[in-house]
Amino acid sequence: MHIVPTLSWALATDPVEALDPRLATLLRAIGANGSLAAAVLDCRMSYRAAWGLLREQQRKLGVPLVVLERGRGTRLAPAGEKLLSGQRAAEGRLARILAGLSVELTGRTARRPPLAIAQLSIAASHDLALAALRDALPAEVQLALDLDFMGSLQALEQFAASRVDLAGFHLAPSLHDAADPAPFRRLLHARRDRLVRFVDRDQGFILRRGDRARIRGFADLTRKGLRFVNRQRGSGTRLLIDRLLAHEGVEAGSLAGYANEEFTHAAVAATVASGAADAGFGLRAAAVEHGLAFVPRVRERYYLAVRAKALETAALARLLEALQGGVFGRIVGRLAGYRREGGRPVLGLEALGP
Repeated sequence: MHIVPTLSWALATDPVEALDPRLATLLRAIGANGSLAAAVLDCRMSYRAAWGLLREQQRKLGVPLVVLERGRGTRLAPAGEKLLSGQRAAEGRLARILAGLSVELTGRTARRPPLAIAQLSIAASHDLALAALRDALPAEVQLALDLDFMGSLQALEQFAASRVDLAGFHLAPSLHDAADPAPFRRLLHARRDRLVRFVDRDQGFILRRGDRARIRGFADLTRKGLRFVNRQRGSGTRLLIDRLLAHEGVEAGSLAGYANEEFTHAAVAATVASGAADAGFGLRAAAVEHGLAFVPRVRERYYLAVRAKALETAALARLLEALQGGVFGRIVGRLAGYRREGGRPVLGLEALGP
């Protein structure tokens, strides 16, 4: 007999008042995308329905679940983060209970006792594969990822302060000079820290299909007067954008929309797809997902920073096993412009270059 448990949340009132079961899915999508417009596409809801759902559930709870900032996307409020964290923890416990029930009801003997669920906290620059991995880890891995997306430098600051187990950040090896990895290196220590090579991925211009012609650089955006949507300050992609602008000799102030910021690649693509901007800079996979044109500029490398001593823990062993497994291989295979590299998965800081 196959048993599938489900989760529901309710207010401890008399009588009990249930929360809408779609709320956790919507909050998860907002947390992953940093944009309500991008989240509704993932959830296959209308923007109006999603906003109505949030407004009604916030009324019931008496606290805000999300924060909307003009020009800066949508992020989870503290109450939304707590609710989503509780959802993930409960899902992990249910997975463990389900494994035990299957043995009990079928009478089969388990090959091995179920593993205790391990948890890793990750602060990371936004990445589609990392978000998908968090949601798709198979139950037998018994690993939960508490994932918080933010800028690359902010993620490494959290890691340097030992507030998280891992930090995700990215840079483009093809653009390296002696100064390029310096902001990242300042927050890492060669003896203490190691790098897990996660994925390689394509970044470039995200455009409406009619605007693709003759766009090769930022100078072309200014020449054609295209409205740009930027990434937030401190993000790895914002650092890359500013570096490319300097290389081309383009003043940031000449780029219409430079001050208009979004927090994730999906939010940038959704902004272009909605017509609120003509161009953005981000992942090929985000452009393809929204049916947009893409002009490649760099292939970059995404790393997970980890303490060397943590590599001996069961949680990190399970994560490394998952990164080599079929589930993650299928995730990467579905994302345009992504590639999972073979070879040594754990590297020293010398991998960042001089």
